[in-house]
Amino acid sequence: MNYATIKPVDIANGEGVRVTLFVSGCRHHCKNCFNPDQWDFSYGKEFNDKVIDEILSYMAPDYIAGLTLLGGEPFEKENQEGLLKLLKAVKQKYPNKNIWSYTGFVLDKELWGKSRASGKNADEMLKYIDVLVDGRFVEDLKNITLRFRGSSNQRIIDVPASLKKHEVVLYNLK
Repeated sequence: MNYATIKPVDIANGEGVRVTLFVSGCRHHCKNCFNPDQWDFSYGKEFNDKVIDEILSYMAPDYIAGLTLLGGEPFEKENQEGLLKLLKAVKQKYPNKNIWSYTGFVLDKELWGKSRASGKNADEMLKYIDVLVDGRFVEDLKNITLRFRGSSNQRIIDVPASLKKHEVVLYNLK
């Protein structure tokens, strides 16, 4: 797995001040994607234990609310194993900080259904994610007034509540 960049301080991709990891690799290829360079799975640098330690160190300050995963596509099979290791480490070290993830996959149709992303690792990743912004970016539905999403088809989901009910529960933004 590769990653494109890490932002140690980010306020654009989730509530509060966050550490953001942009992974490499995406097969969605949404029209007018804001990160087309990151479609390539070999783009960027190798993701390894040293990178996990770096992310954990960036998360140490009290003003950091949590971690956000973006891409590329965090739920591509090639990214799941590395990200699962990161998610476990974050929740172990910072149980009171939250984790957001963006995905072009739709939770109830593709991650819980049959898709190239669904499976054991994706299911386990969801157990560590607090908020999921799902759905592909759709240029015709672009709306710059929406918080934390680019098009109106995308949903901001409360993952623990959704897993408990096994139905999509929308997250209430603060």
